Amino acid sequence: MTREEKSIAIEELTAQLAGTNIIYVSDISGLNAETTSDLRRACFKAGIKLEVVKNTLLAKAMEASDNDYGDLPSVLTGNSAIFISDIANAPGKIIKDFRKKSDKPVLKGAFINSEIYIGDDQLEALATIKSKEELIGEIIGLLQSPAQRVISALQNHFKDEEVA
Repeated sequence: MTREEKSIAIEELTAQLAGTNIIYVSDISGLNAETTSDLRRACFKAGIKLEVVKNTLLAKAMEASDNDYGDLPSVLTGNSAIFISDIANAPGKIIKDFRKKSDKPVLKGAFINSEIYIGDDQLEALATIKSKEELIGEIIGLLQSPAQRVISALQNHFKDEEVA
């Protein structure tokens, strides 16, 4: 890869990083072609972009980015692939699902809304993070609950008056 090609690749990676707040870095080496294809297909269906990257180029893109990736560049050793998503827990769920059949992908780290997660031991926590939509749904449910109880109590009260 020429210096110019590397520069272009870093610019493209920097632009991708600027467009998201959710990035997972994993090792997918050792997966056979069929499993890798299945992983890519699952990512595509979930709206996740999966890309194998060169560690040095990704580290330079992280450095050039406006985001603070903290210690995340320290995990960029060996083979690396990035998962870019709009939903915080989606890559974690896919990695966890694939780990039922194989020991790969191995989570190296993640950057989610300015929070840094390092190590494969973080996978369970990342897979169970609630998405923005799930949180909004829970809040709406909590807000509706008291109102529903009041309406139900009023309906029961008026039914009791009609009977009397």
